[in-house]
Formats: sequence, structure tokens, C-alpha cells
Amino acid sequence: MQKIANIGLIGCGHIAETYFRAQKYFNNFKIIKCADINKKAAENCAKIYKIEAVSVNDILKDKEIEIILNLTIPTAHYLIAKKSLLNGKHVYSEKPLAVDFKDGLELIKISQRKKLFIGNAPDTFLGGGNQKARQLLDKKVIGKIKFGTAIFAFPGIQSYHPNPEPWFKKKGGGPVIDMGPYYLTALVNLLGPASYVTSTCNYNTKKRIIGIGPKKGKKIKVECPTTYFSTVRFQNGTIIRLTLSFDVISHLRNHIELYGEKGSMIVPDPNMFGGSVLLSTKLGSKWKNYKTNKMVLGKINIRTQSSRANESPTNANYRGVGLAEMIYSIQNKKKHRCNGNLSLHILNIIEGIHKSARTKKKFHFKTTCEKPKFFTNKEINSIIK
Repeated sequence: MQKIANIGLIGCGHIAETYFRAQKYFNNFKIIKCADINKKAAENCAKIYKIEAVSVNDILKDKEIEIILNLTIPTAHYLIAKKSLLNGKHVYSEKPLAVDFKDGLELIKISQRKKLFIGNAPDTFLGGGNQKARQLLDKKVIGKIKFGTAIFAFPGIQSYHPNPEPWFKKKGGGPVIDMGPYYLTALVNLLGPASYVTSTCNYNTKKRIIGIGPKKGKKIKVECPTTYFSTVRFQNGTIIRLTLSFDVISHLRNHIELYGEKGSMIVPDPNMFGGSVLLSTKLGSKWKNYKTNKMVLGKINIRTQSSRANESPTNANYRGVGLAEMIYSIQNKKKHRCNGNLSLHILNIIEGIHKSARTKKKFHFKTTCEKPKFFTNKEINSIIK
């Protein structure tokens, strides 16, 4: 019988509902207690999901809890993850690992010293869409990848988040921190680690209006750039032109396109788990469609409008698989895929994009990581209900 890990949740905000829903899909974890610096938020969460609300300090000290699920705002990820590790808990955090690279590096060192697992979202690269693309690339169906493009462009998080202020702060704000991890992790899964980046940035407006929730209509200040154009060179030689923006009303470009020696590939939305991979290997030919809706982590499981305006109303959403895969790895003494080294490298790329844009200089990355292993059906079936 599968051993179930007891999870303590810190951060009872917008994304928490997704992880509670994940308990329906995965067989090895249960959220038993929750905490938040906002006591009322914790109490509301506890009431909805019939668990116990406690203080942050109490949940960190609780011997019944093996793993802390860190769903705080980005600027709090480092502190909560550090406290979790120092209290002897494994920790799985929402993205990014930290806001500052030096803090992320410290977390990795603490986890290694304490022999604890540190995991980090996004886990969407484990879904059917990105894994199908990875499978085809590993078979070299379009040869060596030489170039590519990736784009996230949207009006901004204020349209679907009731408390969007942190995403527009000078520290920890902007599209690179918010959506960059999805695109960069997907690309590293497909291409391997990156070498360097050049970047430029700008913003559209210094004021935003909250579009949802009790603060709807309130104007908030924009303290950070909201559009970045970057060129990332990977260690395998591939060059990717990356756009990350909170300033675009709509567009018709594909999320990720890869151009190889023998053809081109369209990779589905890295913010989702499903979608089709499209291939073209001959000029003027029809694109071959590799559907993922019959893959375990590509099947449609959401059929109502997402609360996030930048997500499809009907989609495959298996957020939480990274946590489940980490628990499986802890129990079987294996290296997990959403691991600290991968997350630190993604944070290093994020740091590089920001610094290159500020200094107008090329930024070489200090870190590297292993390309995650392909996620096999056998491994998926071991954690799925």
C-alpha cells in the first residue's frame, strides 16, 4: 500500500485550492494542517477543506508533518523554505525558489547539509505536452535544435488575481518572476541547461487597476518593468528568443517553437499539462499533430472556466504532480525531477535576464543542472490514483 505523507500548508491564498484538488489525483500525500500570517485566511481555508488551522511557528514544529508545502508570495518563499529546512522538514515551494539568487543558493546548501529534499514548482513540464515534445526530440525527429522562440504575452495578473500588488513591486515583481519559470523550466527540460543571456526591458504604464475581488477598481502602482525581450543561449548551442510581457492585450503566436536541422516543432503551453505537439518536416507540408489527451497527465480533467484568465477553460491541470513525485523519490531514495538544482538554475536565468536588462551586458550563468529524465508511464502510474 502506498505510504501517505502528511503535508503542512503555509500560505492559504489563491493557488491553495489547486493543491487541495491535487489530492484527488495523487495517492501519496494529504494536507492535514494549514497556516498563514493572515489568521483569518488560514481559518477560512481550514473550514473549507476540513483541516486544522495553526500558527506558522506551530506548523513548522509539528512532528506529525513531514513536508511543508510553501504557497506564500514569492518574496516569502526563501524565508519559509529556510525555516522549514532548519526545522527538519522537506519543503516543496511554489515558483520561484527565491527572489534573490544568493538566497536560493543558501537553501540548496542547507538542504544538502540537512539531507532534506527541496522541491519547487513549476511541475507543468511533467505533463503530457512537454513530455511528448521531449520524447520526440530525444528521438531526433527534427534533428539538432538550432533556434527557437518562446512567448508569454498577456495584459497582466491584475485581471484575475484579487491581490496582484506583489507582482508589480520593485523586488519580486514582473513577468519574468511570475511566468518565466514555466517557460524556462520547459526549455531546460527540452534543451538542457543554459549558458548566457542578453536582455532588454520596458513598461507600458505605471498604474494598474485590480479587476476582481473586494479591491476591484483600485489603482495600484507599477514599480518594475513589465516587458522583457531576451536571447538565451543554451549549452547545446540552441538560441531561443524569449518574450515575457504583462503589456499585450492579445496575440496569435505559438507559446514555443523549435527549429531543428530536419524540421520544426510547436510545443504546447508550458503553463498547462496537455495540448498537442505539432511537427513539420517538409516545406509546405501539413503539420503532424501528436495529441496528448490520452496520456495520463495529458487527459482533460478541468471542464469549467479557470479562475485564472490566462488559462484555457477546458484543460489538463495536474499541478501537484511535482510534490507527489518528490514524495515518491524521498520514499524510494531517488533524485526527484523538480529538484533544487534545476530550480536554482532557473532562478539564475531569471537573475540573468533582470541584470542583463539593467546593465545592457551579456550575463553568463554561474550554475548548471542535469536535464530531467523523461517521466515514464510506470513512474506516473505509481503516484496516480
